[in-house]
Amino acid sequence: MKKTIVLTGGSKGMGRSTLLKFAENDFNIFTCSRKKTDLKLVEDEIKKVNPNIVFSSIEADLSQKEGCNKFVEFVNSNTDNIHVLVNNVGTFVPGELMSEDENALEFMINTNLYSNYWVTRGFSKKFINQKFGHIFNICSIASKVAYENGGSYCISKFALYGFSQCLREEFKKLNIKVTAVLPGATRTGSWDGTSLPDERFINVDDVAKSIFSAYDTSPGATVEEIVIRPQLGDI
Repeated sequence: MKKTIVLTGGSKGMGRSTLLKFAENDFNIFTCSRKKTDLKLVEDEIKKVNPNIVFSSIEADLSQKEGCNKFVEFVNSNTDNIHVLVNNVGTFVPGELMSEDENALEFMINTNLYSNYWVTRGFSKKFINQKFGHIFNICSIASKVAYENGGSYCISKFALYGFSQCLREEFKKLNIKVTAVLPGATRTGSWDGTSLPDERFINVDDVAKSIFSAYDTSPGATVEEIVIRPQLGDI
């Protein structure tokens, strides 16, 4: 029986690359995005890599609790087991705390923290009953180091890192692994238009490979966090 990965926000960037990596290793896939057209593109790409897996997706906005519940219900109704959950959905809006839009904190907490909280809770009974699994939370180097113009984004990612730590403590006795992933500047669409060369950034494939390597450890070992930074330092 094939294993199953569930990943939020899987149509682009790190999410897309991670799905491709797990597809190479014969995992069935559940994912979501706000746009069906983007999901179809990644499905076509993944089917070229491995036509023998099942790719299941749904359009859902995880910045809203209703969207999280929609995705959770979709997955729970279509699979008995989840081997890997990657809480990847997130957003970045630059700004300083005292001058950013007054709704910035609420928006980024909803997207970067609450979405991961609600999705994980939605699958928690399945994990607890099956007594195995690995949860990855895509945090950020901003989860540990505040930086200029990071504003509410840094707050939300600090909170997500704290969520990961709490989850690790609660789940470790149940044979469920939890890993926080903290990438620095990664070359995704959010950096489109930059004058910096691609070599100045982390490649999304490096993040995907690190996630799979952390998953592919012996039952008695857990990689609690993965920190990846550009070789020349943070941007």
